[in-house]
Amino acid sequence: MSAVETSVTSAAATAVTELVARARKAQATIARYSQAQLDELVTAAGWAIMEPARNKMLAEIAVRDTGLGNVADKINKNHRKTLGLMRDLKGAISTGVLAELPELGITEIARPVGVVAAVVPSTNPGATPANNIINALKCGNAVILSPSPKGFSTSAKLLEFIHAEFARIGAPADLVQTLPHPVTKESSKELMRQADLVVVTGSQANVRAAYSSGTPALGVGAGNVAVIVDESADCEDAAQKIMLSKIFDNATSCSSENSVIIHAAVYDRMLKALTAAGSILLTAEEKATLQQAMFPGGKLSPAVTAQSVKKICAVAGLTRPELVNAKCLLVEETGTGKAAPFSGEKLSPVMAVYKARDFDHAFSTLRAIYDYQGNGHSCGIHTKNNEQIHRLGLEMTVCRVIVNQAHAIANGGSFDNGLPFSLTMGCGTWGGNSFSENLNYKHFMNTTRIVRVIPPREPTPDDIFGAYRKKYGA
Repeated sequence: MSAVETSVTSAAATAVTELVARARKAQATIARYSQAQLDELVTAAGWAIMEPARNKMLAEIAVRDTGLGNVADKINKNHRKTLGLMRDLKGAISTGVLAELPELGITEIARPVGVVAAVVPSTNPGATPANNIINALKCGNAVILSPSPKGFSTSAKLLEFIHAEFARIGAPADLVQTLPHPVTKESSKELMRQADLVVVTGSQANVRAAYSSGTPALGVGAGNVAVIVDESADCEDAAQKIMLSKIFDNATSCSSENSVIIHAAVYDRMLKALTAAGSILLTAEEKATLQQAMFPGGKLSPAVTAQSVKKICAVAGLTRPELVNAKCLLVEETGTGKAAPFSGEKLSPVMAVYKARDFDHAFSTLRAIYDYQGNGHSCGIHTKNNEQIHRLGLEMTVCRVIVNQAHAIANGGSFDNGLPFSLTMGCGTWGGNSFSENLNYKHFMNTTRIVRVIPPREPTPDDIFGAYRKKYGA
């Protein structure tokens, strides 16, 4: 390491050490807060982003400074995700006695984890940090954000709003802090190293850094959602839901559909329904032109990420009016992997379309897509066939199977399904993650167990091995 690099690292360590010390001091003041006091903290932080004027300002700053998504959908996302999270947390126990289990002699007690480092992406610079902050505060923790460079201004404004609410209730402002601008890789890595828990949403590079930081970490896997439309599906309903999900916030969500695999029996009907819902199918020549613009050198171009169809067409030089005025671009695809880049995550209102001979073929196509990208995350299906739904649950290496729903709306929790509201999706060991749930408040909690003596429950060897020995003559 050069003298300059050593100096930069040393400066980052000093700055982070000061932030963490302030966070620990603030966290110590709430370590014995009652449930009512913690819930008031949570309500204050929730109102900081939910208040309509503030929500609108955060959405406008996010789009202005990141260039990603659109204001109306970010307002909707900030509102729904926060309101849904507040619903999930209402009445939840996160301090004191969690459970009394007299038959086991065990008392479970909720405890804070301490200082949480939250690494948040530019795609959701308001909703994601708000979600992390609220969950962390629910369990009596302090939080220090590590925003993306483009998302810093949104996160900083969110913290300004949260601090204003904290002042209203007399809570310490240092419970929620951010790394100073400009956020560097050195300062982010140092924060991960010094914190008690790291939560990271965004690039796989950040996730790997979190897991190698030496601190317990909760990171997410890569998204690349594919959905099957089988022969029993209501095509018009499926098309409306897929389009609602796909174009939301210009497809910034890792849960937006990237590919749709359609049973041959309903292929033409489904394409017609998707077209009626606002999409347009490209010709083979237009697909080749778009591929060159979207995947220069085989990698997704940031010039098209979370942009409108009109902007994508301008970048690619596509001028057909039907394309420019569409809400989503469809490309027919047969292959998967690096040679077929449209089979991967596109983070834009562009979707690959596959035709399947039957459900086995649809399943094998789905499996091939996830072998390339998105393993562990989630998949979807539009069907009336419960056997096919259960096959996905039993055989696909994903943590969520979304059935007959708008995937990006449903996957992170929705008011009409039972998943926790979250913007951070664990992908299990399949996606290289340490958890397989939607991130929720329980991940920000330690549990202490008081263990008392109970009557012995020791079995005899015959209780355990008798049936086995009898069956096999052992």
